[in-house]
Amino acid sequence: MPRILIPSPLRQYVEQRDSVEVPGATVGELLEQLTEQYPELRRHLFTPEGKLRSFVNVYVNDEDIRYLQRDATPVGDADTVSIVPSVAGGAATVSSPGLSQEEILRYSRHLIMPEVALEGQLKLRQARVLVVGAGGLGSPLALYLAAAGVGRLGLVDYDAVDATNLQRQVLYTTADVGRKKLEVAAERIRALNPGVRVDCHDVALTSENALEILRDYDIVVDGTDNFPTRYLVNDACVLLGKPNVYGSIFRFEGQVSVFATPGGPCYRCLYPEPPPPGLVPSCAEGGVLGILPGVIGVIQATEAIKLILGIGRPLVGRLLLYDALNMSFRELKLRRDPDCPVCGDRPTIRELVDYREFCGVPRRQELESPSEWEIEPRRLKDLMDQGERVVLVDVREPHEHRICRIPGARLIPLSELPRRLHELDSSEQIVVHCRSGQRSAKAVNLLRQAGFRKVWNLRGGILAWSDQVDPSVPKY
Repeated sequence: MPRILIPSPLRQYVEQRDSVEVPGATVGELLEQLTEQYPELRRHLFTPEGKLRSFVNVYVNDEDIRYLQRDATPVGDADTVSIVPSVAGGAATVSSPGLSQEEILRYSRHLIMPEVALEGQLKLRQARVLVVGAGGLGSPLALYLAAAGVGRLGLVDYDAVDATNLQRQVLYTTADVGRKKLEVAAERIRALNPGVRVDCHDVALTSENALEILRDYDIVVDGTDNFPTRYLVNDACVLLGKPNVYGSIFRFEGQVSVFATPGGPCYRCLYPEPPPPGLVPSCAEGGVLGILPGVIGVIQATEAIKLILGIGRPLVGRLLLYDALNMSFRELKLRRDPDCPVCGDRPTIRELVDYREFCGVPRRQELESPSEWEIEPRRLKDLMDQGERVVLVDVREPHEHRICRIPGARLIPLSELPRRLHELDSSEQIVVHCRSGQRSAKAVNLLRQAGFRKVWNLRGGILAWSDQVDPSVPKY
């Protein structure tokens, strides 16, 4: 049957549906069937004499029926009919003991929307939403959810504001560098909307505390930036029956979906296993367009609001892909995996696990312990000052090398290293560095597998060199 698209102002008369399928061979027959099914709609489309109102236009696919055969325009099963009113309706004064006069004024643009109205705004005020991560995604999330009137907003983060955050984390200003993120975020949110209760969870989310923290909220919005926490949030949401609004960003691309709803897929249905450590660079290593988390975070906030209000079509079973360079959105279908170990028909994971181990990430103490393959920046500087022959290899990308460099370092990007091994002499002492020591650790492992024995990783990379040896080298 042909489908009729219902515009927002008229959905209140068709049980809040955005489209209706009715039988009919012409536009006139379709509208007659539609208004018989939904009698309240008739007076908004037709005059008392039965004429289509002058402020209502009707299109078949992309063509205005005024330039076709008007109500005699034929339609087939594959056609889409759009009702396009030229006015959106009016607004009446809203008064209710549920909202104060100040709240009615603040949320007036919500109250005059039939999809939100007074009942919806009260739902928002009663809602409890947890935002995991107060960084790039968490910043627009927190601001827009607070502005919309979400009554209780929880934030999980334990970091301090860093200068590198300011390019994209719009909750913070230059004056906030060094302060705890949650302290600043709570101040900003309360200044934006004093009616919002802000719960600050100044901790790292772990298997030990996740269920306790998430349990008090209706919806969880994932603004994390690492795989262990992402899988942790997913599993906790499935076990608790909480919707998980997922978002992720990298360079110019982002993803959004809604997981862990009844009958819908979870994050493990999309990615059963995490990539090997180091295969997917973090934003700190690979970069991110500063505007990108604003776009993705706002979409996540939109999905959370829709879930609270119970309106629209949430991104359940759909993965939205955004490409900023092409300014394009794509949508992929997702299905719940009946064999998923968390949300499947016969789940094997019934409690939270060690997610750092699951993702193959070394423990913090392992990362901080000295390695026989590492050299401290000060020790390298001493060797260089003593005139000892050391070949310094920079495995960053050329555009990073142009930002800053250690004098005398030779640029061989990590991606080119396997085919350029012949340029290095295994009999010489080689020190490899990158930005923070992660990519160079992979380079050292590659070189040792190729037979190099006098090779070390510069501990902490060029960032540590700037901190400990030469502050004139810019940090990025």
